[in-house]
Amino acid sequence: MVEVTVTPQSSLADRPVQIRVRGLSPSQLVTLRAWLKDEQGECFQSRAFFRADGAGEVDPGLHAALGGSYSGVWPMGLFWFLQPDTLFRRLVKRDVAGSPFRVRLEVFDGLSLGMDPREQPLGSCEAERWYVGPGVQRVPIREGRVRGALFLPP
Repeated sequence: MVEVTVTPQSSLADRPVQIRVRGLSPSQLVTLRAWLKDEQGECFQSRAFFRADGAGEVDPGLHAALGGSYSGVWPMGLFWFLQPDTLFRRLVKRDVAGSPFRVRLEVFDGLSLGMDPREQPLGSCEAERWYVGPGVQRVPIREGRVRGALFLPP
């Protein structure tokens, strides 16, 4: 059974996480894909191709991506290289305090380039990426023409 894990599963968006895939065959070629839907329902995704090590594991922090959205060793590459399905869209979080981005991570056998809805992942998991830490208070600022927000720690 193939297992995909993100540690920690819930974290702040600027904090690194560790992605691991276990249970693959040694030297198996796989596609690791990350995707999310923003607050407007727009899909953003990235993918990277990996060859499992001798123990049947993939760790983007140790193993180089062979291609896809990026190549080389990028521990957070799947998060950093998220691209919109629709051109000229930007990934922006408007409700920073109320909800996280939920990033779905999936692993597919071989090189998976398309989005065939019939294609089932070998394994998957979900990571929460928060933009405001627990207990942080958001205070709107309106002074003359200045607009902004002050974030106060607990």
